[in-house]
Amino acid sequence: MRLLGVEAIYPRKRLSLPGTEHQIYPYLLREVEIDRPNKVWAADITYIRLKRRFVYLVAVMDVFSRYIISWRLANTLEPGFCCEALKEALESGCPEYFNTDQGAQFTSSEFLSIL
Repeated sequence: MRLLGVEAIYPRKRLSLPGTEHQIYPYLLREVEIDRPNKVWAADITYIRLKRRFVYLVAVMDVFSRYIISWRLANTLEPGFCCEALKEALESGCPEYFNTDQGAQFTSSEFLSIL
C-alpha cells in the first residue's frame, strides 16, 4: 500500500486547533468537584464518515449526569451549528462552567458572544 500511495481516508490528528486570531483560555476544572447537574457542561465535535464525505456532530452535555442537552449535525465545520446547539442548551438552564477544547468553532467570537 505504501509503494502504491494507497492510504485510508479518515480525519487527521490535531484537528482541534484554535484559530490564529482567537484567544487561548485556561483550564478551570482541575480543582472543581462536579457534584450536581448544571455545574459543568461540556461540548465537543465528532466526525461521522459517510459514503463520500464527513458530517460533523456537536453535542452539549451535562458532565455530572452525562445527559445530552442538545446536539446538531452539519456538513461543514463553520461555527454556526455549534452556536445553534449552545443556544438550544441554554434554553434549558445555565451552567457555572462550560468546558470545550480550544477548537476554532468554540473560540470564535460568534460562539463566545453567546456564552
